[in-house]
Amino acid sequence: MISAIVLISADVHRIPEVAQAIAEIDGICEVYSVTGDVDLIAVAKVARHEEFADVIADRLNKVEGVIDSRTHIAFRTYSKDDLDAAFALGLDE
Repeated sequence: MISAIVLISADVHRIPEVAQAIAEIDGICEVYSVTGDVDLIAVAKVARHEEFADVIADRLNKVEGVIDSRTHIAFRTYSKDDLDAAFALGLDE
């Protein structure tokens, strides 16, 4: 799977509705309401890069209330579970 983090600016009067609509899009795993420069952060996961066009450009960006988005495609994902599994295999030697 290929992951992308999408930073979303939304109409402040519609943030909960925008977040819910985005969360219902196939390919979107999670949506966070956050503080800072953006209103929402979504995590998208697809099998092929080309699928980001459908998930983000054709669907997420067309949700009513989305003002702007910036997408960051992940090169590699690190998680505690991945590191624990590596150490369990003896890769820490």
